[in-house]
Amino acid sequence: MDDKWALSVTELNEYVRRKLAGDPVLRAVTVRGEVSGFKRYTSGHCYFALKDETSRVQCVLWRQQAAQLTFRPEDGMRVTVHGAASVFVQSGSYQLYVNAMEQAGLGDLYLRFEALKKALAAEGLFDPARKRELPLLPKMIGVATSRSGAVIRDIIRVSKRRDPNVGVLLAPCAVQGAGAAEEIVRAIERLNEDGRPDVILVGRGGGSIEDLWPFNEEIVARAIVASRIPVISCVGHETDFTIADFAADARASTPSNAAELAVPMVAELKQSVDSLSRQLTTALTRAQQLRHARLQALAGSAALTMPRRMLIERREAALSALVARLPVALMKKRDAMERRLSLASRALSALDPEGVVRRGYAVVFKDGKCVPEAGALRAGDAIEVHMRGGNVAAEVTNGELHL
Repeated sequence: MDDKWALSVTELNEYVRRKLAGDPVLRAVTVRGEVSGFKRYTSGHCYFALKDETSRVQCVLWRQQAAQLTFRPEDGMRVTVHGAASVFVQSGSYQLYVNAMEQAGLGDLYLRFEALKKALAAEGLFDPARKRELPLLPKMIGVATSRSGAVIRDIIRVSKRRDPNVGVLLAPCAVQGAGAAEEIVRAIERLNEDGRPDVILVGRGGGSIEDLWPFNEEIVARAIVASRIPVISCVGHETDFTIADFAADARASTPSNAAELAVPMVAELKQSVDSLSRQLTTALTRAQQLRHARLQALAGSAALTMPRRMLIERREAALSALVARLPVALMKKRDAMERRLSLASRALSALDPEGVVRRGYAVVFKDGKCVPEAGALRAGDAIEVHMRGGNVAAEVTNGELHL
């Protein structure tokens, strides 16, 4: 093959760009579609996709044109855009450069979202009076999200930083695509059946309205409301809202923020207890000094008889003794509470299943549940072995593991 006349990639992309630029239709084209994955960056430039029932095209809206919009584009909104179709030479990607945009109505997904939100609100599922308070000092948090990805890693990192002794129990589930809503429901149910979590975090990272749609399904909202354990919804980014957010007992702007809501900063709690203890001691001391001054004034009054003066002096002495013992009593009470907290933390750490795995043992799961003994397994059973370094899928055959 003679490559004498071969084009470079840049030459090819530039040729296609010039072809598109020379087409009178594509130089000034009007396109109608539904906004998806809309993102506005700090630079002011906006990137999104326009889609219909079968196709989508990537779009760019530069800062100058975005500043002229009279409305705020959102995922699911129907719009009509005017612009030029071209190719970005560096990546060879075809996209639409938008110079004007007009609102044309609401998209199908957005209408479905609003209809379900209105129906569930009428049932009282979003009523603030129904929502439960989050536990003050949880021993374990449950997480319903994907096993892979940054969400679970962020939650573990933030939780352990705030309280090194808190446990994290993952109920893995799909968070996007067909069947994801059913998996999310089952994950919430498994965490309730386990019973150990004091609070449940349900969520995923950001994405388009299509990506987040499982969290807009009615079955997910009802599973959150039916949970015996308080639920924090943490879906997408700060500007993303789903039905799950309204149904949950609390809504976090991001998964990391959900971990901050669920797990208090233990060091700050101890500092707060110490501060309150000092304030109480100071207040009681001032009250004692005030009462002492009043008693002294009464004791010096000529109108008082000797028995009354003696009674005042006895009560003054008793009050002084109580005040003198108060700091010691408060210190002992605080020390006892800290010892109980330390013992409970060590006990929880000893019972941490992940700690056992790190010592070289393994845990066997079947259908998402821990297998307590070998007699519960039968030949042909599909199992998952959780060990140090990761998980291994296996099959039971004649009493042996077939990897």
